[in-house]
Amino acid sequence: MSEDNGSSGATRSLWKSTGPEVAAESGLEGDLDTDVCIVGGGIAGLTVAYQLARTGQRVVLLDARQPCSGETERTTAHLASALDDGFTHLESLHGVEGARLAAESHAAAIDYIEAVVRELKLDCEFRRVDGYLCLGPKDDASSLERELHAALRAGLTVEMVDAAPVGTFQGPSLKFAAQAQLNPLRYLAGLAAAVTRLGGRIVSGARVIEVSGGDDGCKVVTESGHTVRARAAVVATNTPINDRYVIHTKQAAYRTYAMALELRDDSDAPDALLWDTEEPYHYVRRSLGADGVQVVIVGGEDHKTGQDARPEHHWEQLEAWARAHFSGLGRVVSSWSGQVLEPSDGLAFIGPNPSDADNVYIVTGDSGHGLTHGTIAGMLLPELIAGREHPWATLYDPSRKSLRALPAFAKENFNVAAQYLKWVAPADVADERDIPRGEGAVVRKGLRRIAVYRDEHGACQRVSAACPHLGAVVAWNAAEKTWDCPAHGSRFGTDGQVVTGPSSRGLAPEDREGDPDADMETVQVAPAAARAR
Repeated sequence: MSEDNGSSGATRSLWKSTGPEVAAESGLEGDLDTDVCIVGGGIAGLTVAYQLARTGQRVVLLDARQPCSGETERTTAHLASALDDGFTHLESLHGVEGARLAAESHAAAIDYIEAVVRELKLDCEFRRVDGYLCLGPKDDASSLERELHAALRAGLTVEMVDAAPVGTFQGPSLKFAAQAQLNPLRYLAGLAAAVTRLGGRIVSGARVIEVSGGDDGCKVVTESGHTVRARAAVVATNTPINDRYVIHTKQAAYRTYAMALELRDDSDAPDALLWDTEEPYHYVRRSLGADGVQVVIVGGEDHKTGQDARPEHHWEQLEAWARAHFSGLGRVVSSWSGQVLEPSDGLAFIGPNPSDADNVYIVTGDSGHGLTHGTIAGMLLPELIAGREHPWATLYDPSRKSLRALPAFAKENFNVAAQYLKWVAPADVADERDIPRGEGAVVRKGLRRIAVYRDEHGACQRVSAACPHLGAVVAWNAAEKTWDCPAHGSRFGTDGQVVTGPSSRGLAPEDREGDPDADMETVQVAPAAARAR
């Protein structure tokens, strides 16, 4: 769900000024019965809703705030079958056939989007472009050679070229054909309008606090107390709010940064998609600004959520990187950040939730390819809901286990465990009077940690620093003016309200008594028919 205060932070993406709001009903006024209830109004939720509605299913989509005001709005909107993790890596984890299915499904997702654009006659700047994978300055060309052969085995149309025809990149690059780009909000506004025309209901301001399933159907309960009953439920909230442990041990939350810069006529910024092999890597595309001026969108500088003391510094690094590689760049017109969920084995989790009944489905683990993974969900989940088999189901099964991914799994979970040491670490400041206006810090009050934000007028907002999900101490994000959990990526506004899950509850008022466990949300007990995985 788009768990945010109109947006996922203090910054605004380019798309907010170039795309319309997605139309939705305001609030749920009573209980409902439907065929499928979808929680979350990003690309995954809306594509699932559209695909179900066009086949005659009754659909209700609930979003905590305005649909498409969450992470989908913060994408840079690359539509790529050339996957970030690389086919050399994916092949090592999933085998040749698994890598082939991954390439096939992402290419099919781009085709699906193109077909929808044509069918609905959407003005969303969709167009096919080439994609180039360029070497970072410290990387060896032999890695590109290995990636070329793995991508060819996966069935992609790819070739080695002497150099990317853009910027200052030197040396060989891989050229991937038939990639694409679009304006995501314009596309999704059209998709939402089609859902409504087909009889589906899209409801904003309906925060979901419980999802359960079983032989008697699914029950989706909202914060207002209203309930939607359905044959099946789909939780498409970027990170699942209905799973407490299992999926969150299999993926990690990262912040990624983006900015749009105006282009002069003499610019050599690419009219293509471009990625490099640096760590952290960078990604580039062109688009149109709000006034129709050409801009280049540059992204990257990823880091673990809640684990960077100076997140705003990453925009400075991005701008310096862009100006070093491309000529003819003008002023920065927009800067923003987003949340990316990285699965330990590189592919999304799309299917029945491991800790729920068979009729409760999830979509998560975008791995930097949220638009195509979300579209794959729209193609796959309606088939599973109908009881039909699908060739991609095993690849994206949320219950899958991979011994080959165990090192990455262990590394991320050791990192999570280390975050709980912050309960015994020194506070950010000794006294809240040391917090500058417009900033936040964690202070100590006995054994407790208090998250304190001092507003521009000097008044303080105080909430518990214990994340309600699993009790880690939150960290101040100066870039987005949010409190971010370094363990599993939950994010909260300065007032403690939920911005992003997995927590479905906000940070507790600071005068709440008790130990950190008292701030952790109640576990919803799965019904007897829950899957044992």
